[in-house]
Amino acid sequence: MGDWLVNEGPKWLILVLWFGINIGLFVGYFLFYHQGTQFYYLRLLLGHGLAWARAPAACLNFNCMLILLPVCRNLISYLRGSCGCCRRSIRRQLDKNITFHRAVAYMICVHTAIHFGAHCYNLELLVAAQTDPYNLPFFFYGNGTDGLISKLTSLQDGVNSTYINPIRMPNSDAIIEGLKTIAGVTGVVITLALIVMVSSSTEVIRRSYFEVFWYTHHLFIVFFIGLVLHGIGGIVRGQTNLDVHNPEECFRRYLEWSPDDATCKIPQFQGGGAQTWKWVLAPMILYVAERCIRFYRSQQKVVITKVVKHPSKVLELQMKKRGFQMQAGQYIFIHCPSISRLEWHPFTLTSAPQEDHFSVHIRIVGDWTGALSKACGAEEPEFQDAWKMPQIAVDGPFGTASEDIFRYQVGVLVGAGIGVTPFASVLKYIWYQYCNPDITLKLKKVYFYWICPDTLSFEWFADLLQSLENQMLERGMGDFLNYNIYLTRGWDANQAKNIILHEEENSDVITGLQQKTHYGRPHWDQIFSNIAQSHTGVSVGVFFCGPKGLSSTLHHMCNQHSSSDPRGVHFHYNKENF
Repeated sequence: MGDWLVNEGPKWLILVLWFGINIGLFVGYFLFYHQGTQFYYLRLLLGHGLAWARAPAACLNFNCMLILLPVCRNLISYLRGSCGCCRRSIRRQLDKNITFHRAVAYMICVHTAIHFGAHCYNLELLVAAQTDPYNLPFFFYGNGTDGLISKLTSLQDGVNSTYINPIRMPNSDAIIEGLKTIAGVTGVVITLALIVMVSSSTEVIRRSYFEVFWYTHHLFIVFFIGLVLHGIGGIVRGQTNLDVHNPEECFRRYLEWSPDDATCKIPQFQGGGAQTWKWVLAPMILYVAERCIRFYRSQQKVVITKVVKHPSKVLELQMKKRGFQMQAGQYIFIHCPSISRLEWHPFTLTSAPQEDHFSVHIRIVGDWTGALSKACGAEEPEFQDAWKMPQIAVDGPFGTASEDIFRYQVGVLVGAGIGVTPFASVLKYIWYQYCNPDITLKLKKVYFYWICPDTLSFEWFADLLQSLENQMLERGMGDFLNYNIYLTRGWDANQAKNIILHEEENSDVITGLQQKTHYGRPHWDQIFSNIAQSHTGVSVGVFFCGPKGLSSTLHHMCNQHSSSDPRGVHFHYNKENF
């Protein structure tokens, strides 16, 4: 139970709180519209459809208030890096901002479906009540009160009365009548915008057609404009003169309603007006401020000082920007106007804060990255001069989970393929810190695991590891970094023979490192068991960047090998999210 609380407790606490607020709002508003006296006559027209429409509307307001906050990258970076009240468990939840953003989006979809369906049902009832109040459908809530229904639907705006039924003409088409209202038009627009955004946000679309995801997601502007305008028409009309007309007593005396009757005057109705803006105004202001900060950063000049084309289609860009300050493990967004005027793509920084430049390593896998490689001259035999490089803009840096490795005594870094990039910056930074005699690090041991699909992936990162290995051996720190490289595929029969022939040599035949390369996949259960035995009573930070499947495995290992004893070893799982 203790290990579950360490790794899963805060996440589930947040989810339970969020889900509980949704349930509380739904139930509270459902009962309010189902039992509220001011909606007594409207319930005769709409029945349970009134409560089923209004309860999800309240939940929509709440979730639309939340949906923008997780994508305010500068706010998230400030909270996780600058706010002293953020404990380690809270910072780990901030790193799951995109996951929470998706969860809120799905909740919005559920409530939108209920809200939209209930109002379609309500429109049909309102048309039926206006068309023939004496021959209503069998499921009509007000059956048995035909005369009262006729009286209510006949009310018009005037000196002594106001209408309750927005459908003014009999035999109307419910769809056309709905589209005559601001609520109807905006409801259709925001529902269509939501469908397009959600359907283009699937993993398949994001990975294969990122541009489609990027462009369609900007329909959120249309969504929020429609959302704010949605309630302006005041379609849902509650009674306002309850002091001179108690509907629970006067509904039986509908034939006696009169402006002169002191106890049962003609009921007055009024729409509630727009309420959503009160919920979403503050998040919208924060998001606009976020975009202003991004725009300001995008206008600052960035100079590409060096371009290197590595094997396995990896492009390295070294850049400089005035006033740029970073921490190890952070990431940036890069924009190249000559390729696309709107697209920004995230990349992890691979340089250390102490270096006179900042760098990224980009895997060339799509149209945008391919176009960037070509624009930088990486496809040419000789690269272009710096003054011929394309103009780019940089937004960031932004904080990630890797920053927290220095808060642990023992760190476990796991990278798969190009997912190794965050740890290039971390390992460089660790070395620079240890070279500074005035700095004492809490971090005492680092385990590094790199899973590669082929031998070409080794080249650029192996050079860094070899440099660190040599320098640490010179300083007598050979035990500080324990690294393990796993080659999962990409060798043939000739390479296998060569590996066997050089098995007894001191350095690895592929990487040139003293630590030999492993072939196949890691046995994580044994690895975590060994680490737990070597570091009893210590909090171990596990940091991963790579595919979802391996992430689930490592997360499970952290929970499985964490001790239930507070004095035992505890593995804290952290995953990179962009």
